[in-house]
Amino acid sequence: MATRIEPLTAELWPALEDLFGRQGACYGCWCTHFRLPPATRRQNNRESNRAHFMTRVETGPPPGLIAIEDGIAMGWMQIGPRADVPEWNNQGRVSAPLSPDERDDAGVWAVSCFFVRARARGQGLTHLLVTAGIDHARAGGARLIDACPITESKSARPVGLFVGSARVFEKAGFERVAERKAGRPLMRMVL
Repeated sequence: MATRIEPLTAELWPALEDLFGRQGACYGCWCTHFRLPPATRRQNNRESNRAHFMTRVETGPPPGLIAIEDGIAMGWMQIGPRADVPEWNNQGRVSAPLSPDERDDAGVWAVSCFFVRARARGQGLTHLLVTAGIDHARAGGARLIDACPITESKSARPVGLFVGSARVFEKAGFERVAERKAGRPLMRMVL
């Protein structure tokens, strides 16, 4: 089965909706956790999160990549300039940039989250997404790509794995540049 990975555009929105399901992935987040301030997130529900993210996709540029097999979306990776995910840049977060000027630098990108369909998990799809993301970032003018994955989980169904596994990023060539919290390294690839 061949997997194609494409930037998420409005035309592919129905495939993302199918992947995320009625709940909107990760308890109705719809990939707004790092886009919206905490006060807004507390007021929102899954419908308003969906509307917010759909508007973001419609206005472009693509906020990430979608993996499709036989016409069905199997995975998603949010990747783009750090400025597109402002909450990922807060100084109190483990994902905060190394330097404050990086948060608005269009050449500094971030891989902030993943979502993979249950039946596609454990088959290397996140590896494919990261590899495609590197090419996508390079084509988009990125000089650096940051990620803040989890190193290990003691749970069979780790909620925190939406940030990705450190092993995936290590295999792709990312280097650990900081670790502000045990088990959550800030990793970077220089393009």
